[in-house]
Amino acid sequence: MKRAVFVLALGLSAGLALNAPLAFGAVTDAQVQQLLDRIEAQDKRIADLEKSAQQQAAAPAPAAAPAAVAAAAPAASTPSPAAWADKIALQGDLRYRWEQINPEISPNRNRQRLRARMALVAKPQDNLQVGFGLTTSEGADPISQNQTIGNNGAPNEIYVNLAYFNWTALPGLNVTGGQFKNFLYRAGNQGLLWDGDWNPQGVGATYTQGPFFANVIGTWLDSDSKDTKEFTYGGQLGASVDLSEGVKLTGGLGYFHFDTEGKGVFYGTPPGAFFGNSFDPVTNTYLFNYEELEVFANLGFKVSGLPVAIYGNYVQNTDADQYDTGWAAGVLVGAAKAKGTWQASAGYQDLDPDAVFAALTDSDFGGGGTDNKGVVLRGAYALTDRVNAGFSYFINTIDQNVGTEQDYNRLQLDLNFVY
Repeated sequence: MKRAVFVLALGLSAGLALNAPLAFGAVTDAQVQQLLDRIEAQDKRIADLEKSAQQQAAAPAPAAAPAAVAAAAPAASTPSPAAWADKIALQGDLRYRWEQINPEISPNRNRQRLRARMALVAKPQDNLQVGFGLTTSEGADPISQNQTIGNNGAPNEIYVNLAYFNWTALPGLNVTGGQFKNFLYRAGNQGLLWDGDWNPQGVGATYTQGPFFANVIGTWLDSDSKDTKEFTYGGQLGASVDLSEGVKLTGGLGYFHFDTEGKGVFYGTPPGAFFGNSFDPVTNTYLFNYEELEVFANLGFKVSGLPVAIYGNYVQNTDADQYDTGWAAGVLVGAAKAKGTWQASAGYQDLDPDAVFAALTDSDFGGGGTDNKGVVLRGAYALTDRVNAGFSYFINTIDQNVGTEQDYNRLQLDLNFVY
């Protein structure tokens, strides 16, 4: 189109030039030169317009501008699998046990038992831990997580035994609540006051400052006011002191209060559920409170590279007027942790009927509860870093203070797996 305009303009210019003498008469040289200059200027302008049109046609179309907000917004951050793995841990163990019980005046008993525990522990922030755990148990026993094999292969019962938080409120101060592992110090890891399977329900706190430590606990035996409501509390004060290189002495005092006088049992069916404590057989209620004063000590050192511990524990119920004391002492050698290592221990216990709240003491020694005394021998060997074989042998006397004293022997063979 532009080329046609150019040709038409050139033709008109030439026609005017040729016919001008006829229309207007003769022209001068200056007029002719002026006409030629005008034609040349027009030619140049037409050429410039064509060049500009060609450049615009050849240039790529500009990209559409992206939305400003969308372009500026950063991609959403997604936690990597490694970050989650750092915050969550799976813990647990499995124990297979063969057990033989030989009371003096009752039939012997043999049984196979399992204990399986698993806990998921999360750390949502540096100073906070939250845990949730499951365990086997028979009848939701608060101080035993064993399950007897049988019932024609019927599935085992599973219970929630951990549901807690642990918050580091200040350096050295930890606050916990829910149902949590028992953090109270147990000299020699023995169960004079507390069975090793008992997980308190309530609140607690631990504090350490240099060699000193303090443990405070408040736990509900029953929190529902429609039942026999009971809140138990207590604590420990102690210190761990290095006497010399490789020799450490840990010792302290404890006090625990159970407001049980005139109340019924909190687990099980009476009269057996008093587990040796004194009770009124007419009303099936406790005769005493349990105001337990505790003294404990543990001396740790090494002999030929093996860890050794000598321990002692004494308790008295200040509310009872007789049969109110208990004590335990023993020695432990070695530690069955890494493959090929071993451990052995020997302990003695003498526990009066009303020295402690019997429903929470060791469930194995003397068949559980109070009013017992005797020896317990233990040993274990690590088959691998995660598997060990062990035994416990109880040589006890029970019911010596109620007029039916008898011997009570118990053998346990265990295979333990930790993961």
